[in-house]
Amino acid sequence: MNKTAMIALGGNAISPGTGSGTITEQFARTRESLEGIMHFVHQKYRICLTHGNGPQVGDELLRMDLTHVQVPPLPLGVCVAGTQGTIGYMIQQSFQNRLHLEGIDREVVTLVTQVEVDPDDPSIKHPTKFVGHRYTRKEIEPLARQFGWQIGEQEPGVWRRVVPSPKPRYIMHGSSIRTLVQHGTIVIASGGGGIPVYREPDGRLEGLDAVIDKDLAAALMGRIIKAEELWIITDVPGAYVHYKTPREQLLGDITVDQARAYLEAGHFQSGSMQPKIEAALYFLSYHGKRAVITSIPEIEAAIHGKAGTIIYNPNQGDHCENS
Repeated sequence: MNKTAMIALGGNAISPGTGSGTITEQFARTRESLEGIMHFVHQKYRICLTHGNGPQVGDELLRMDLTHVQVPPLPLGVCVAGTQGTIGYMIQQSFQNRLHLEGIDREVVTLVTQVEVDPDDPSIKHPTKFVGHRYTRKEIEPLARQFGWQIGEQEPGVWRRVVPSPKPRYIMHGSSIRTLVQHGTIVIASGGGGIPVYREPDGRLEGLDAVIDKDLAAALMGRIIKAEELWIITDVPGAYVHYKTPREQLLGDITVDQARAYLEAGHFQSGSMQPKIEAALYFLSYHGKRAVITSIPEIEAAIHGKAGTIIYNPNQGDHCENS
C-alpha cells in the first residue's frame, strides 16, 4: 500500500439527479461511480469511504410523513442510521463484485458510525439545514404542528423542515476504522456525516435529530486514520471563483493560504462549496498533504495532479502539481 485516502462521495454518486430514484437506478449509479474509485485501488491506496445520503434520508422522511397514521414515525437520527446501512450495502456489494471481477483480494466492510456533537452547538438552537419533502406553506403547517417541526421557506413558495447541522466533534470507533484501513481493508464509515449523538452529564449517549455535514466529518475521519489525502467527490470538476458569472474560473493548484483568502472573500456558496473548502482546510491543518475536490470522471487525472482543485500545504511537501 502506498498512501491512505479519505474519500467523501457526494449524494449524486449514489442517486442520479434524473430518474425516479428506484433502488435499481441507485445500484446502477453506484456501480458507475466505482469506476472512478477503482483508480485508487489500482494505485494501491489504503481507502476509507464516506458518502452523502441527502436523497435517501429525504425519501425516508417522506415515508414517515405518508404513513404516520399507520406506523409510528422514526426520528431523523434513526433514519440516518438506516441509510448508512442501505447505502453501505450498495457500495459494499458493488465494490466486492468489481474487485472479484478484477481478481483483487481486498475486503470491503461497512461500519454504522455514531458521531458525537456538542449539545451546545449553536445550530441546535438555530437550525438552518433543509431536509425532507418540499411543501407549500398550507401543506406543511399542519405537519409542523403535529410533529413539532421547525420549518423554513427555502425559496419562494417552497417550504421544508429545517434541522440542526452541528459540527462533528468525535467519531466513535475511530481506532477500529484506522486499524482496518491500515491493514488494507476498504472501509465505508460515517455515511451521511454519521449518526449524530451527544453525551448526557452521566456519560450516556443519546441520539439527536440533526444532519452532520459529511465533508467536515470526512475531514475529521481523515485526521483520525492519518490519511495523507482527502478527496471530496462532487458533481463539478473542482472549485470555482466567480461561479456562474462571465468571470468564472476553475481553480487548479492552490495553497491553503490562497484557499482561505478565496473563502474569506465569499467566493464559495454556503450550501455547496464552502463546507468542502472548510473541510479541506481543517484536514490540511494537521498532517494531511493534499485535499482534492473533483468529479468522478476526473479522478484518474486528478490522482496524477492533472485535474481537479488541489489544495496543499507547502510545509507538508509531496505535492503533485496540476499541469
